[in-house]
Amino acid sequence: MLRTHTCGELKATDEGKKVKLCGWVDRIRDLGGVRFIDLRDRYGETQIVCDVNSEAYSVVDELTRESVVLVEGTVRKRPEGTENPNIETGEIEVVAEKIEILSLADPLPFYPGEAPKEEMRLKYRYIDLRSERMKRNIILRYKISKIIRDYFDELGFLEIETPFLTRSTPEGARDFLVPSRLRPGKFYALPQSPQLFKQILMISGFDRYFQIVRCFRDEDLRADRQPEFTQVDVEMSFVDVEDVMNVSEGMVSRVFRESSGIDLKVPFDRIPYDEAMEKYGTAKPDRRYGMELRDFGYAFETTEFKVIRNVLDEGGSVKGFIVPGFASEMSRKKGEELMERMKELGLGGLIWFKLDGGITSPHLKHLEKEFRKIAETENMNEGDVCLIAAHTDRNLLNEALGTLRLEIGKEHFSHLAKGFDVLWVVDFPYFEWSEEEERFVARHHPFTMPVLETLGDDYTKVRAKAYDLVINGYEVGGGSIRIHRRDIQEKIFELLGLSEEEAQKKFGFFLEAFRYGVPPHGGIAFGLDRLVSIIAGESSIREVIAFPKTGNGVCLLTGAPAEVDERQLRELRIRIEEG
Repeated sequence: MLRTHTCGELKATDEGKKVKLCGWVDRIRDLGGVRFIDLRDRYGETQIVCDVNSEAYSVVDELTRESVVLVEGTVRKRPEGTENPNIETGEIEVVAEKIEILSLADPLPFYPGEAPKEEMRLKYRYIDLRSERMKRNIILRYKISKIIRDYFDELGFLEIETPFLTRSTPEGARDFLVPSRLRPGKFYALPQSPQLFKQILMISGFDRYFQIVRCFRDEDLRADRQPEFTQVDVEMSFVDVEDVMNVSEGMVSRVFRESSGIDLKVPFDRIPYDEAMEKYGTAKPDRRYGMELRDFGYAFETTEFKVIRNVLDEGGSVKGFIVPGFASEMSRKKGEELMERMKELGLGGLIWFKLDGGITSPHLKHLEKEFRKIAETENMNEGDVCLIAAHTDRNLLNEALGTLRLEIGKEHFSHLAKGFDVLWVVDFPYFEWSEEEERFVARHHPFTMPVLETLGDDYTKVRAKAYDLVINGYEVGGGSIRIHRRDIQEKIFELLGLSEEEAQKKFGFFLEAFRYGVPPHGGIAFGLDRLVSIIAGESSIREVIAFPKTGNGVCLLTGAPAEVDERQLRELRIRIEEG
């Protein structure tokens, strides 16, 4: 070993030891007769002292920041009053006798800890990863992964690898396809999830499986999505909903406690999907902001205000929410901004009033009676603002108001976003309407067990034995009990409009396994990237991934995706067509 110690382990008890340290030159300070180097590695930082009469003193002239050096010297206590309580090695320093330059660094485009634009950080990720922040996040990710593995190992789960090169099953997002050179015209797909393989493992008798696994989705990217991501994949046999949720709660609470010393209240709250949509306008609510959606229909039963009257006469709804203490922010201009935002979200506009020395509103002339009834019924206080909207589509109304609620919360009430709001959303609808495909599709996947009492030809009434774990408004995990009976699976395929021939073509190998004994089973998958980012206090998952891609799927470090050699394309019998 080139080094005898790391830069984070020497203490006062090591005084007098001859040591060798290796690391990066973080800072150089020249005080004339003595020079100091702050030497850094991933374990910490040590102050190096170069006296004017030492061989090491002259070597400092050649050094640049972020050069890599080997320092030989003797440990001594720092003079009284010069200790640094902010670092682990703050009681000591190493008096250098020799410095060997292992690698001299050119001037860097930025230095660790600086905050240039994200594009620069991703292009030079190896520099960015040297920063305290990124080092802390990557180490935290490792610790969380280890805690997860230890937890499942103690419960008798086996970590079993599943294939990366598999068959395309066109459900959900688009697959990344991999052409086969040995089977021209045939393609593998990279897995969006190990879903079918982990269910087959249950059929194989491995009743407790988990895997920390890489998954791939070729979907239209968003700012905080990655084409490749990591999930904690879990499956169990002979279980029902509560069993999976209990094991999951144990894992999540242990991860928070052992990685960050945070105790979560267990069991987590359970909220039915319909309640989440009615109260928060989303299936992944962040309750920390309050401002639950309310049905204001009671105040408009006899209204003559034409816009709302027409909506109610057509069977529509009037809903909204109270924004506490928002009156000082709520000007006519702000009201117009919010109205335009509601139009962008698909509604006709927004009605509002505030209690500011009485009721104030651009609509007061037409709706004073209705406003007073809301203010009294909802126990509004001076300074509160009430936002109201109406629409014939209640789902659209809930979603638009839920989006507005969250945007106002993040912009004006960020101080409330403290701690961790952890809950389960349960009792999901089995089907949802796809505008793109103009048909009902499975909300989760077509292997989810329906609640049998709801299973019929009315798509809107079928419920799924599915559950999502939500933390601070982010879906961190999702799972379900799976179908283990062929007759139920065939019924679901029938409702999805899949013929027996189509089902065989897409899932034949899986359905074949159904003939040979399938245990009741269920599972869940957690997004590791998101879970780590929440615990780390980062808003973007890119901050907890060593080598992430940009929002449009580009790796700025390597330049991927990139063109490939024409010879490779010929071997794969692929031709690139222009435009």
